[in-house]
Formats: sequence, structure tokens, C-alpha cells
Amino acid sequence: MEIKTKKVLTTKNLTMIAMFSAISAVLMVFEIQLPFSPSFVKFDFSDLPVMLGGFLIGPFAGGIIAFMKILLHFLLNGTTSFFVGDLSNLLLTLSFVLPASFIYQQKKTKKTTIQGLLVSIICTSLLAIIFNLFLIFPLYLKVLNLKMVDLINMIHVVNPLVKDVFTMIVFSLLPFNLFKYSIVSMITMLSYKKLSILFKE
Repeated sequence: MEIKTKKVLTTKNLTMIAMFSAISAVLMVFEIQLPFSPSFVKFDFSDLPVMLGGFLIGPFAGGIIAFMKILLHFLLNGTTSFFVGDLSNLLLTLSFVLPASFIYQQKKTKKTTIQGLLVSIICTSLLAIIFNLFLIFPLYLKVLNLKMVDLINMIHVVNPLVKDVFTMIVFSLLPFNLFKYSIVSMITMLSYKKLSILFKE
């Protein structure tokens, strides 16, 4: 592990990590509201630079970029969710980046790229449900002094299909995360090869 860490923490790689972290933090600002998700859950492309960094440098670097993204965003914009949203973002970014970048590093082929991204999409979409139900939503509700029924009613306003916890998972949480991470994965596939050539040069 020490040897691998030294290989990651070269001047070139540290420069790339800093660049990807900065780009990712900036992209967090440009959020998009999807019609089937509540107002506090928004789509952005900030995971794209993290995934590219994980592919180019490795999972360890991807993890660093994920942490730096949250830190830089907090320093620039503060927090609007008492750090609950920031925690959620960090957990899901790590869940998305680490499996794909680890699988890809074992054998750098187009096949493993696709396999890694598919595994990450599925893992992150499922973990998002677990994290939200048992950690993020309870923290969010505690901070705002609300109950789960209040949260469901908030989501029901923008998505009438959501009427209870089960329908919230099926018609809101799962579609949002499948959509988000599929889009980011497709853009990663389209841009990674060209970026890797520049990185090697």
C-alpha cells in the first residue's frame, strides 16, 4: 500500500487531483431540478471529474478528489443542509467512484470500463436507498424537526406517485440515482479515452 500511495502522490498526479477537485467543486454549483425528485435532491455533474480521476490515477486518488470536492464546495459556498447533504454526497460519490475505478485498474480495457461503470451504477443506486433510509433522512428530519410522513408529503407535491416509503423508493430515489449515475457513466465513456491520451502525454 505504501508503494502504491507513493506512486499516486507524484507531482503530476497531485496536480491532476487538485485540478479535478476544483472542477468538481465548481460543477456542484450547477444543479438541475428533476421533475420526479424533491427540491432538496438535485442533479449535477460533479461526480464526472471524480470518476475520471479515479480511472486515470486510481481509486485512492478518486477518494481524495471526492473528499476535496466536498471540502472546496463547503469553503466556497458553505452548507445549506447542516452538513447532511454534504455527507450524503460524499458517501454516494465514494460508492460510485471506488468500484468502477478499482475494477478498471485491474485490467484497463473497454470491457472492464463498461463492467466497472455498470457495477458502480447498480451499487450506488442500491446503497443510496440504504444510506437515505437509515442515515441521511433520519439526520435530515432530526435537524429540521420533521417526521417521515412530512418528508413523503414534500416529495408527493412534486411526484404524486410517492405516497409512502415504498413508493418513494420505487418512483423517486431509485429512478433519480439510476438516471444520474447512468448519465455520468456515459459521459465518462465518451471522454475518458481522449483524456487518457492527454494525461499520458
